[in-house]
Amino acid sequence: MASKQQKYAKLEAHSGYTGLWKTDLSNACIASPGFCCTSIFCSWCVSYHLRKRALHNDMTRYLCCNGDWPCSGRCGEQSCPEFCLCTEVFFCFPQSVASTRWMLQDEMRLQNTECDNCIIGTMFAAQYLACLCWIAACISGNDILNDLAILADNIADILWCS
Repeated sequence: MASKQQKYAKLEAHSGYTGLWKTDLSNACIASPGFCCTSIFCSWCVSYHLRKRALHNDMTRYLCCNGDWPCSGRCGEQSCPEFCLCTEVFFCFPQSVASTRWMLQDEMRLQNTECDNCIIGTMFAAQYLACLCWIAACISGNDILNDLAILADNIADILWCS
């Protein structure tokens, strides 16, 4: 796990990135409709494939959530990286997508557009709202909160897959 100073230095370095994504997030589905449809129906498979591709098929480089969480590197990734990546994309899907994007962004020194930042922020907010709704529904046992949690979770999933 990186120190706070290292993380702040990494964030500061992002502001100096000058490259642009070939396709921004708002046009990704239009640019590759087949890939977009595949990601809707098998998002975990696509996330797994993209991370493996980002690692240049070298799974010895794999680190859970790309080292973004305190538990990263402590989950036995080196002994069975393929299984750990499968587990990551299934149980921590939003984080796996974000980690892969950030990995590519750092490697290629790419900056986000303002629209990209808005889309990413909305996806994170929807995922956190869904999580809070599920917690509230579990604690209260309220059917309305449970329905709200299901709705928020579906909206968050649609945002992540789009």
